[in-house]
Amino acid sequence: MFVLEKQGRNIWCGRFSLFPEDLVTHAISTRFGGVSQGPFASLNLALHVGDDGERVAVNRWRFCDALGLDAAQLCTAEQVHADRIARVTRAEAGRGSRIYADALPETDALMTNEPGLPLMLFFADCTPILLFDPVHHAAALAHGGWKGTVRSIAAKTVAAMGTAYGTRPADCLAAIGPSIGPCCYEIGDEVAGQFQQAMPQFASEILQKKNGHTHLNLWQANACQLLSTGLVPEHIENAATCTSCNSQVFFSYRADGGKTGRIGAVIALK
Repeated sequence: MFVLEKQGRNIWCGRFSLFPEDLVTHAISTRFGGVSQGPFASLNLALHVGDDGERVAVNRWRFCDALGLDAAQLCTAEQVHADRIARVTRAEAGRGSRIYADALPETDALMTNEPGLPLMLFFADCTPILLFDPVHHAAALAHGGWKGTVRSIAAKTVAAMGTAYGTRPADCLAAIGPSIGPCCYEIGDEVAGQFQQAMPQFASEILQKKNGHTHLNLWQANACQLLSTGLVPEHIENAATCTSCNSQVFFSYRADGGKTGRIGAVIALK
C-alpha cells in the first residue's frame, strides 16, 4: 500500500508498506514544505530545472532531515532518459548533493549495498522504481520515463543487482512510484511502435486506445518487466497515482506546461 504521511515542517512523504522499516528508509516527496518559489513552489528537489540552488539545498535538507537522512551524503545522477546503471560506493557519497555538475554523469539508475548512503533521483511524470533485496541487503533506484522503460531499465537494474550483489529476483521487493498514469499519458504512433517492438508480449496491457488516441501505461510496463525477470507479484507494489491528475500534490511536467520542479525518490539502507 502507498500512503502519504506528514513528517513535520509540512513535509509529506509517500511510502510503501512493502519495504521493512527496520532495514531500509525510503520515500517519495511531494510539492509541500519547501522554500522554492514560482513554478518550483515549494519543495523542488532538483538542481537542473532553473531553480535557485540555495533554495534547492534547503529543500533537500528539510526532506532528508524529516527522514533521518544526511543530505550531504546524497548520491544523485545526471538523468538522461537512458539505461546506464551506476554502482554507488562510499566514494560516491555526496555526488551531486550540492552541485549538479558533480552528479554521476549520464546515469538513470543507482544501486548500493552501503548502509547510510542515500540514493536520490528526480521526477515530474516519469516513473520512480525502488528496489530492495532483503537477503543481500542491497537497494536500487531507477528512472523509468518512456525512453528508459522501452530500454527495460527496471529489468536491467534487477539484473545489475544480481551481478553486483547476488540479488535473486524472487527475493527482490519493488515499488512503482507516482508518475503520469494511463489516464493522461497520450502518446504518438512512433512511441507506441517502439513499445510494440520492445515488449510485444505485453503490448495489449500497456497500450490502450481512448477516443482514437493511444495511451501508455508506464506502471504496467514496468511491472511486466519486473515480473519477467522473476519477481513475484506479491513483491511488487504500485502507487497507481497519476502525477498529472494530482499536480497540486506532485510536480507534473505535462500538467504544469513544461516549467516545473521535481519530486524526489530516495532509498537508503539502514
